[in-house]
Amino acid sequence: MGLRCLRTTSEKEGSAAMKRAVLSVCILALALILTACGPTPSDSAVSTGDSASGDHAFDYGGDVTLRILSGSENQELEGILDDFVRERGVNIEMDYQGSLDIMRALQGETIDYDAVWPASSLWLTAGDTQYRVKHAQSISITPVVFGIRQSLAEELGFVGREVSVGDLLSAIQAGELEFCMTSATQSNSGCSAYIGFLYALLGNPDVITSENLQTPGLAEQITQLLSGVDRSSGSSDWLKDLFLTGGYDAMVNYECLIISANQELEARGEETLYALYPYDGLSIADSPLGYVDNGDTEKEQAFLDLQEYLLSDEVQNEIQRTGRRTGYEGVSAENADVFRADWGVQPDRVLSPIRMPSTDVLMECLNLYQTEFRKPSLTVYCLDYSGSMEGIGREQMVEAMSQILIQENAEQNLLQASEHEVNILIPFEGYPRDVYTAVGNGEELEALYTQVEAEEAVGGTDIYYAAMEGLRQLKNYDLSQYTPAIILLTDGVSDGSFSDFRDGYEVFGADVPVFSIMFGSADPTQLEELAELTHARVFDGREDLIGAFRSVKGYN
Repeated sequence: MGLRCLRTTSEKEGSAAMKRAVLSVCILALALILTACGPTPSDSAVSTGDSASGDHAFDYGGDVTLRILSGSENQELEGILDDFVRERGVNIEMDYQGSLDIMRALQGETIDYDAVWPASSLWLTAGDTQYRVKHAQSISITPVVFGIRQSLAEELGFVGREVSVGDLLSAIQAGELEFCMTSATQSNSGCSAYIGFLYALLGNPDVITSENLQTPGLAEQITQLLSGVDRSSGSSDWLKDLFLTGGYDAMVNYECLIISANQELEARGEETLYALYPYDGLSIADSPLGYVDNGDTEKEQAFLDLQEYLLSDEVQNEIQRTGRRTGYEGVSAENADVFRADWGVQPDRVLSPIRMPSTDVLMECLNLYQTEFRKPSLTVYCLDYSGSMEGIGREQMVEAMSQILIQENAEQNLLQASEHEVNILIPFEGYPRDVYTAVGNGEELEALYTQVEAEEAVGGTDIYYAAMEGLRQLKNYDLSQYTPAIILLTDGVSDGSFSDFRDGYEVFGADVPVFSIMFGSADPTQLEELAELTHARVFDGREDLIGAFRSVKGYN
């Protein structure tokens, strides 16, 4: 039994199923007796009251598994979940995905999970159109804030006073502020911050409408604000990890992750972040945990036990220790040391979040972000056409690229190109074969896909040579005007020299991530070296190559 990241779910033996069925009947009978005779907590098989586990908490003996689809920010609660696993004998499998993926899963014909735990109720409302999620309750709340290096916050005059979105925009326009942020179309923290920006720039309407989005001057202002983004991410938790690699001035993220980052920065003896709460565009993540009703009464009871455990006074206090709030008005005195005023954190601030738009308007906002408002991407695709790619490997790669380059497909996942975006294709084997470039989101992009289809698989593999050619191509652009990235796809162990690429990358002197998607027999060691050097990630495409391509584009 245990808590683990979701990969596969084993089938239960017939005897175990019979045992669960009998057990469910017994629990139901006991519940009916207790209802008739009045509550008797000491006789109850399920924990009640304020303790985390209860004096007579029911132990499921490892026969029940809850598969939970969750936002990445909940990784920091795994220790608390593990305590429940040990106490109750319930297996928990966590699968961490972005907000858009959670919404898409809820919209599917079937939902292959027992529970969902997104960062915000927004994604339950947008996704659960068939009303299959029940018992949803907020486990914690955390505002989305700006974390700016303490010395820079002081230079900008932001310390010790209220700051507006307009103040941040002015600093960006003056070239005094750049920041890291998750993609608004792939992650809740980025989406929430972006909607907050729009809300403030529109003068704080009751709610954003479709008509508001046509307001003169809005497009120019939000484009200027988003021009301050110097690194993007598809995951809030990974954005924190990226920031901790060093060299960045600020990030937009959950208050709890700003606190977590500061704890690590302080432990290293490094400068911490100062938290800012834009008073005219503050958004909140309310972390709802809901049950997906698939007709399994035993799993439903185990879910309710988990939810009760997480909402108990003792565990709510533990959750506060991670930097999450458990109410809209302050934190307990014993946890005040976590929410530190010298970091700009305001534990006593009464949180008054903005009102999120309707689902239709939200999707309109996100489409505008992707196609018009965000800083344009500058992406180099290094695609492996070595001999080992012949057959299914090449077919998968071509299909995956169709989800990015063919705009009708890209729109389904909010991955469309913008008018000023640049995409560069470098097909390679033991050497780069050629370089093809497309600007914008029209015919040139479609022609790029035609070239992807035309390439044949033959020859050896040298990922370093191809990536180095990618850097050479990027020298032709003013990278400050783009979100640049190299995306490398390979299925084989590479020839060539990592040290040569490292030397060339250091001479290049710009922060360009080299993301990799591996499948087949790709060597993760080689790809991880590239990721570590360039502050990037490796994605495993061996089970779902198209899904891996969607994920990597959330970081660009």
